[in-house]
Amino acid sequence: MAINLDKLVGFHQSALAIRTDRMEVIAGNLANANTPGYKAKDIDFNKAMKSAVRSSSGKPAASDSQMMRTHENHLSGSSSSVASNFDMQYRVPLQPDTGDGNTVEVQAERNRFLDNSLRYQASLTFVNGKIKGMKKALGSGGQ
Repeated sequence: MAINLDKLVGFHQSALAIRTDRMEVIAGNLANANTPGYKAKDIDFNKAMKSAVRSSSGKPAASDSQMMRTHENHLSGSSSSVASNFDMQYRVPLQPDTGDGNTVEVQAERNRFLDNSLRYQASLTFVNGKIKGMKKALGSGGQ
């Protein structure tokens, strides 16, 4: 019987990739907290997971689109980033504009980064447990 690792950790692998992309977006928001006119962005995790599950099951996502190549030397336009598979969303600030047009709320972004990091760690711990369980099953089954 063949072991399918995608079935074992596929969902969590997608979750980890999306969480990684989201951490990059939030870190970019924090890095631009003092940039006039910068608009805070975010990734809708639920929407991204639905898109990832659809693409892993072979169903085309509503936002999937292919770029047409007009020359064989052109890049394909595909990206390994999960976040590039859907539109980035701009965050609506809770506090009034300070006058420079920047919508980054530093404390809220730090909280989102921390929450995302904890969820990333939980997914990583879950995947690690699955792999340890599989190794244990393979080790005891061969004796």
